[in-house]
Amino acid sequence: MNNKIIDLFAGAGGLSEGFRRNNFEIIAHVEMDKDAAYTLKTREAFYYCKNNNMMNIYIDYLNKKISREKFYSYIPQQVLNKVINEEISEITMPKIFNKIDEMLENKKVLGIIGGPPCQAYSIAGRSRMKEKIKNDPRNFLYLYYLEFIKKYQPKFFVFENVQGILSAKEGSIFEDIKRRMKQLNYNIDYKLLDSNDFGVVQHRKRIIIIGYKKELKINYPEFEKFKTQYNIRDLFYDLPKLKDGETNNNYALPTNQCLQDLKIRDKNWNILTYNQSRNLNENDKKIYKICIKQKNIKYDELPKNLIKHNNKEAFLDRFKVVEYDKPSHTMVAHISKDGHHYIHPDIKQCRSLTVREAARIQSFPDDYYFESSRTSAYKQIGNAVPVFMAEKIAKKIEESLF
Repeated sequence: MNNKIIDLFAGAGGLSEGFRRNNFEIIAHVEMDKDAAYTLKTREAFYYCKNNNMMNIYIDYLNKKISREKFYSYIPQQVLNKVINEEISEITMPKIFNKIDEMLENKKVLGIIGGPPCQAYSIAGRSRMKEKIKNDPRNFLYLYYLEFIKKYQPKFFVFENVQGILSAKEGSIFEDIKRRMKQLNYNIDYKLLDSNDFGVVQHRKRIIIIGYKKELKINYPEFEKFKTQYNIRDLFYDLPKLKDGETNNNYALPTNQCLQDLKIRDKNWNILTYNQSRNLNENDKKIYKICIKQKNIKYDELPKNLIKHNNKEAFLDRFKVVEYDKPSHTMVAHISKDGHHYIHPDIKQCRSLTVREAARIQSFPDDYYFESSRTSAYKQIGNAVPVFMAEKIAKKIEESLF
């Protein structure tokens, strides 16, 4: 069965992880960010270890008993070479095509997945940097995505992006994307989908375009809304309590049904990583406590002695609590700069979310390791497609094709 797919603008691999769970083989991940590319290599290495009775080596790596270089030395080079750490451009595309062709060995590509970096389409980004965003070359990265479709003629593709793409350049970009996709002989449709409707414990709305070769006569999948019964309390159930600046990579409790249903932690997994909280200054601690007590007070409503920013008109919700008894608000890459928009709901802990907590909100399993630093891990997680949502999308596509 041909199940080979290419993951473009792959990031940390949330989309490809979901497809892998549905019998798709990722023949290549293309990603320009060096740290995210290492994350993808480590994930490929994880699966190699899992499938070859070598999990002890992966666990040694997570426990820092061996270096990354030593860990990779146990993995065949062709496995690690699936990750192509290149920026996609007119200059690099021939080289990327050659690398993929070598891996394909004259076999066909079934699908292409991915989404160009979204900052150029983001509504928040456009409001902050109007002229810079207007002329941002990332506005046109979709043209490179289409070049891969043109070359490999896959049976399907999935194009993911922020909802701001609908209105970027007064809607002309989105109209051009649709027109070009149809010209390549694909039936396409799109929907604005919320990850919470797929069982993810987070509200995250994204445009998902799905295209099928016209001769297949397959329509856009019907996704049934699945409102999860779980909340943040369930998601953080087994994690140890932390104060700001503390690290504790020991589970406090066994796993629960929520974590098993979302495939985050099964009964046999006991290695916790990245459960380290940021340091806080005294001023921010006081703000965090007020926010937790008063449920997301606006910045201009804080006591005057705590207000340190001159701008008291924009971004008034810069401090925001992730509440225990509901799904999280949208996780974004800004968490790599500060955690003020992702305050832990427990006033006794009084801190922002750890990398591992952020990863769980994005439905990454606990055995998923992010390279190469805490800051980079936050950024990779904030930019990712939630794994559980990707899995449900992939399942529908698999059903439609096979």
